[in-house]
Amino acid sequence: MTASGAPSAPSGEPRWLDADEQKAWRAWLYSSLLLHDRLDRELSRDAGISHAYYEILVQLSETPGRMLRMSELADRCLSSRSRLSHAVSRLEERGWVRRQVCEEDARGQLAILTDEGFAALEKAAPIHVESVRRHLFDQLSPEQVAALHDIGETLLRHLGPR
Repeated sequence: MTASGAPSAPSGEPRWLDADEQKAWRAWLYSSLLLHDRLDRELSRDAGISHAYYEILVQLSETPGRMLRMSELADRCLSSRSRLSHAVSRLEERGWVRRQVCEEDARGQLAILTDEGFAALEKAAPIHVESVRRHLFDQLSPEQVAALHDIGETLLRHLGPR
């Protein structure tokens, strides 16, 4: 038996999804892809910033001194080090982020959110939250929001950092 009470497959055999699981998987997968795409397009159109760049600014804004080591920022944004470095370079060109050598470890670099970057985030945040509300929460009942929270927390406990 698995944790959910479903029987486990014999060793080496795939545990195929049944019809209901397949429908649930596809609905969740496609809806989350469509939601991310919609949020990205609206944020880009209305605030001039991609969702990926927005997430970098958010992560930096929520830390003391509005700074993080580049490696930790990449981890928090679920990004490769090279992809994050490229994104930070684009944000540096806009004056929204600057890099600095880490004082504790000269091999490390810090990404620091500038005042201009914080102002860009403050401009983009209401646009982002309205999109999240309109395309996610306004579509769900309070019971569905509670179930979404429960499902999310369950998956985070399983998939998140140990």
